[in-house]
Amino acid sequence: MLIELWLIDRLTPFARNARKIPQAAIDKVAASIREFGWQQPIVVDVDGVIVAGHVRLLAARQLGEKQVPVHVASELTPGQIQAFRLMDNRSHEETGWDLELLGLELAELQELNVDVSLTGFDVTEIARLMDSKPESAESVGNSDQTVPAALRCPKCGFLQGADIPS
Repeated sequence: MLIELWLIDRLTPFARNARKIPQAAIDKVAASIREFGWQQPIVVDVDGVIVAGHVRLLAARQLGEKQVPVHVASELTPGQIQAFRLMDNRSHEETGWDLELLGLELAELQELNVDVSLTGFDVTEIARLMDSKPESAESVGNSDQTVPAALRCPKCGFLQGADIPS
């Protein structure tokens, strides 16, 4: 697979992209790119139209990137491009999580002082998945239903979720 660096303005978003992209998704991918760098290229067709990677493009723009890694899917027919575009967006909906293993992974990341918000889960999900209130969380609610209101990043001290409504 050949990956090239393209100027960001060279890419064209697919005009009929059926996938809705909320700002929260863009923010999470931007945080991921900022922390981990580019680990997945944007896939385009021979005309530079995005096949897979609309969120990555929006995140790159948000970060002020000038160039992005691109793979040109030149071996695919127009019909294959169209089908792959839909499959790429749809395939994740077929999967689920082993919640016990996921909780263990999150707990291990926290022990390693990794900012668990970089996993894409929000503070409430993280606390629930780890099956306990995080040590650094502040809580709101009554004693029957305690909801984490904030989680402090062990790496930078950022207080995430302080504005979560109760």
